[in-house]
Amino acid sequence: MSIPKTLEIPSGVEAVTIHAEGTNFAAHIARIDNPRGHILLVPGWTGSKEDFTQVLPLLAAAGFDVTAYDQRGQYETVARPDDDFTLAGFARDAIAVAKAASPAPTHLLGHSFGGLVAQRAAVDSPASWRSLSLLGTGPGALGESPHRPLKMLLQALGKVPLLQIHEVREQGVRRPAQITRFLAKRFTSNSVPSLKAITQLLLDAPDIIDQVKALDLPIWVGRGQDDDAWGHDVQASMAERLGTAVHVIGNSVHSPGVENPEGLVEAWLPFLNSHS
Repeated sequence: MSIPKTLEIPSGVEAVTIHAEGTNFAAHIARIDNPRGHILLVPGWTGSKEDFTQVLPLLAAAGFDVTAYDQRGQYETVARPDDDFTLAGFARDAIAVAKAASPAPTHLLGHSFGGLVAQRAAVDSPASWRSLSLLGTGPGALGESPHRPLKMLLQALGKVPLLQIHEVREQGVRRPAQITRFLAKRFTSNSVPSLKAITQLLLDAPDIIDQVKALDLPIWVGRGQDDDAWGHDVQASMAERLGTAVHVIGNSVHSPGVENPEGLVEAWLPFLNSHS
């Protein structure tokens, strides 16, 4: 779970709605005159566009239009009963949001579960993208771990109220009141079918790294210095398979976009500059 340090929307960033794939996607955007390109940022499990809000003005200052959005069923993007919560469905959303935001190919970054979505979107529509960046993610499923009991959560979803699940996860944790309220609102605003599907995908999503490599897209891989999701060795192996290396962002764990946005942009910008 990403934990913003502030909920203030910086100057130059707007909260908007992007209509794509028959859905109104809640988004934060930064737009400039004569941009060098467009960047799409895809959040992870129980995350949202707020995972990147503080990153947007930094990328805009470097010459890019930027879009971060809530995925289908996440936080302020409302789900419908007939929505497709497969990995292919989430990938179609990313492709559609990118096309709605920019007519030209987009730099795509996916964080955590969003990285699995980004990989699928790249394979399904390679012409939509100028580059692919994977942040704090891995080659397929995250799997079960003692500090992330996904199977237990999966069994509880739909049976236990979301607020109760959230309160158990936050038990004993003290945060600023504004952040505490936001985290509770964001978690309880999630669509249960969406959250169940994403949780299941974290347990069984396939490894498609070989298909991603075959696209010959420029690829960047990064993680927080103390990332506690996919193993550091797993991410290093994934990067090697993709023909690159892992860029480590200091002073961060699993969510550099909120933990060290300046460090993330500093580590990522040379790659963006070289492919724009």
